[in-house]
Amino acid sequence: MSLLKTWQRQWALKTLGDASYRFLFEPPPAHEWISLDCETSSLDPKTAEILSIAAVPIRGNRICHADALHLTLRPEHAIAPDSIVIHQLRQQDLADGLHVDEALPRLLHFIGSRPILGYYLEFDLAILNRLLRPRLGIRLPNPAIEVSGLYYDRKVSAYRPEVDLRLSSILQDLDLPDLPRHDPVNDAVLAAMIFLKLGGADRWISKTNAADNNS
Repeated sequence: MSLLKTWQRQWALKTLGDASYRFLFEPPPAHEWISLDCETSSLDPKTAEILSIAAVPIRGNRICHADALHLTLRPEHAIAPDSIVIHQLRQQDLADGLHVDEALPRLLHFIGSRPILGYYLEFDLAILNRLLRPRLGIRLPNPAIEVSGLYYDRKVSAYRPEVDLRLSSILQDLDLPDLPRHDPVNDAVLAAMIFLKLGGADRWISKTNAADNNS
């Protein structure tokens, strides 16, 4: 871990507003990750609410689909019509969903300190961090892995700088099965498959071992 990231983690721990969440800063279980995906009320990360969220564990080279966490949340504001077209979640479908103040603790205790991965994860983390800041005073301290970035690094070259990062194209190129989209569990599983197919687990383990040996 770089000195900057080490300092950022130390500062986040110091400014953590609720000591019961110190577990987020503990060493993660070896060779475990969480694949994360959210369905949201709009495509604006500054205002979107989380409607449904899934967290799928990866242990070694195994996707633990049966152990996935899937939460639905009750939105406080209207869902954008164009978002309903995408994920097929209407206001009435979520009337019995969790309040965000109940869902977030369940999600954080499930994730723990494990690294998080996803497809275009930045959008989901932007919303989660916006919700966490007023409650905990910090952003999620977990390492984040963008699977489209792993794919880009594998495909790009000086002679071919353009890479098609559409999910369907990545799955086809890697000879991976597709699943019905905009279901957060399915989308998290797809990201997990890409991560493993690209050797992300082995690369992360090697990177972690190298960092430990140099510390």
